[in-house]
Amino acid sequence: MATLKDIRLEESMKLDFLDEVYALPGGDKVKDCIQCGTCSGSCPASHKMEHTPREIFSMIRAGMREEVLSSNTIWFCSSCYNCLVRCPKEIKITDVFYALKRLAIHEGKAKRGNKAAALSSSFANIVNKYGRNSEVRLMVSYYLKADLFGWINNVPTALKMIPKGRMPLFSAKKIKGIKQLRQIIKAVESMSVSEGGK
Repeated sequence: MATLKDIRLEESMKLDFLDEVYALPGGDKVKDCIQCGTCSGSCPASHKMEHTPREIFSMIRAGMREEVLSSNTIWFCSSCYNCLVRCPKEIKITDVFYALKRLAIHEGKAKRGNKAAALSSSFANIVNKYGRNSEVRLMVSYYLKADLFGWINNVPTALKMIPKGRMPLFSAKKIKGIKQLRQIIKAVESMSVSEGGK
């Protein structure tokens, strides 16, 4: 049962967050959510989430920026699209969650040790630097950020992959036209930030 402390008055809501989410790709459909709970009931990962997808949409409407961006919910989305297929309002919930993930990373709101956030930011940094992924660099960066000693369990698998050429140790060479790729990435990032700030 909600206590008086938990109740938020409409005047104190941070509506700028709602406007920011509406400006994200697919975010304007959040206002169409009828809170039926179909997304939450369809989600195979909802039992691991701090808040169900339905609750996240309600929290967005309430202007609960910090709670939404620091929640583990957006990171537990498995991109199965069950929610989208079954949503009676055809809200692209998975796409909204991807946009929220980017916003959380951009603002440093992902909780320390969040493995999905660590993998996502490591991958983005490597692609921005080299124009392609490097499995070894990705794993090193990921383990340093999220699971310092987790690599130990994967050594036997790595030792089998290396001789078969499935995990090249020196594959991180920059692609031709890396400057053009960086310009494209920068343009997309600035477009996302400016759209989010409307």
